[in-house]
Amino acid sequence: MNGLDDKVWLAIAAGEGFLILVALVWVIVLSGKLKKLGKAHRQMVGETGVPQLEGVLDQLHGRIGALEGNRKEQQARIDAQEKRLSSLKGRVGVHRFNAFSDSGSDLSFSVAIVNDHQDGVVITGIYGREQTFLYAKPLDKGQSAYMLSPEEKIAISQATQKE
Repeated sequence: MNGLDDKVWLAIAAGEGFLILVALVWVIVLSGKLKKLGKAHRQMVGETGVPQLEGVLDQLHGRIGALEGNRKEQQARIDAQEKRLSSLKGRVGVHRFNAFSDSGSDLSFSVAIVNDHQDGVVITGIYGREQTFLYAKPLDKGQSAYMLSPEEKIAISQATQKE
């Protein structure tokens, strides 16, 4: 019986040795994974000065909120500038024409200065040998309270077609 007990104890010792070996391999594997996880954590936390991930996420959330506020403010400024820009009188159309058959060239002119909404002014100069006349007519949505000549309408059309 004594011999049988020695074999049992030897088998138990061998089993325990095997379990210790398996546990040692498992500890080594987990140690490697923990090292990788620690490296990833340091990389994510970086130089924030906050040791816990929740603090880092809270800090990032605050920064994102501030950036979103800045973006909305900048978008409002851009919208205001685009509205202001479209109201500026920046489109110009010039049409030269011969007002009288006795003068030999296109010395008369109509100049239209309008914005995107066709608000602005049209200025017409009529050149004659004896006299020169100059007219200015306000424009509201491409129309004037004063009668527009065909030449003035051409100048307005040229101005509104420009990009």
